[in-house]
Amino acid sequence: MQAQPAHEAVQEYYGKILSTQQDLKTSACCTGESLPQDLRSLLKELHPEVTEKFYGCGSPIPSCLDGMTVLDLGCGSGRDCFLLSRLVGEGGQVIGVDMTDEQLAVARRHVGYHTEKFGYARPNVRFLKGYIEDLGVLGIADASVDVVISNCVLNLSPDKERVFAEIWRVLKPGGELYFSDVFADRRVPPHLAGDPVLLGECLGGALYLEDFRRLMARIGCPDYRVVSSSPIALNNPDIERKAGMIGFFSLTVRAFKLELEDRCEDYGQVAYYLGSIPGSPHAFQLDDHHLLQTGRPMPVCGNTADMLGKTRYTPHFRIAGDTAVHYGLFACGTAPLAQFAGKDPAAGACC
Repeated sequence: MQAQPAHEAVQEYYGKILSTQQDLKTSACCTGESLPQDLRSLLKELHPEVTEKFYGCGSPIPSCLDGMTVLDLGCGSGRDCFLLSRLVGEGGQVIGVDMTDEQLAVARRHVGYHTEKFGYARPNVRFLKGYIEDLGVLGIADASVDVVISNCVLNLSPDKERVFAEIWRVLKPGGELYFSDVFADRRVPPHLAGDPVLLGECLGGALYLEDFRRLMARIGCPDYRVVSSSPIALNNPDIERKAGMIGFFSLTVRAFKLELEDRCEDYGQVAYYLGSIPGSPHAFQLDDHHLLQTGRPMPVCGNTADMLGKTRYTPHFRIAGDTAVHYGLFACGTAPLAQFAGKDPAAGACC
C-alpha cells in the first residue's frame, strides 16, 4: 500500500473500528510474553481506560531506564508510556508518538492522573501527533534519545526502512532500540499486505525476517538480538483462509547503536554480571541465548562485549579482555525460533 492509503487504513482501524482489545480478530496484537512481575504490579497504578485500549504484542520495556529519555513509537493510548514514566523517574522523560487522534485523546486525557499518581511535581511524559516515518517534523533531534521502544506498531508502517533510519538518527551513540512486533516466515503477498483487516490486525505488514535482517544491515546495524519469540495463532476462519499458509510470530528484538561486526568474532573476552540491575539480582538476560548469571564468567564475542560494556549497562558488568588478539569466529548458539519458523532468526546477524 502507498503511504497515505496505508496510514488512513490504520487510523480507521484503530480510531474507529476498535474500541477495546476485545474487538481484535486475532491474537497478533495482543500476544507475546506477559509483562514481568514488577511491571505487572505497576499496571495497577494505570488508569483503566488506558489499559483496556492497549494493543500490543510483547513486553518491549528494557531495564536500567532511570533518568533516561525514552521514545515510544506508535504509543496508542499511552500504556507503555505511563509505565515508562514511572521507570525513568521524575528526572527522565518519555515521548509518545502516534497518528491516531482517538488514541492520543485517551493518552493525553490521563497525563495529569498519572503525574499525581506517581507523585511527580510536573509531567515527564508528552504525546505528539505525527508519523513515525518522519520524527524530524516533530522536533526530535539527532542523537537525542537513549532508548526507542515500540509495541506491535512498526509492522503498520508503509515505509519501514525510513522508520528504522529515523530510529537510528535519533538514538544516541550506545542507545538501544527495544521493540516487539509481528514477523512472517515469508514475504506477505501484495494482495494480502493491502487488506485493511490483515493490516489492522498487524499481519499484512509483517516483515519477512530475512528482509528485516537486510534492512537492519542497510541502516548500519549488522547485529540485532532476539530476546523472545512466540508463534501467533490466527484463531479466525476468514483470516485463516486468506493467510493461513504464512507462519506469523511475535518477536521482541533489541539492537544497539554501536560499531559492530557482521559476524561473531572471538577475542577471548569474558563478561561478568555484577548483579546490580534493579529487579535482576541473580541474572541478566541479554537475548534468548545469553543469560548472564551473577558472578559467573561467560565467554562472549566482541559484539556482545560491546553491548554490555559500551552502553547504559556498563556499570553493571565487568568485561575482561580486549580486542588486541583475534581468535577467529566465535562459536555461537542458535535461537529457539527455528522450531516453529523453520529457520534461525538471527541468521546473518551475530549470535
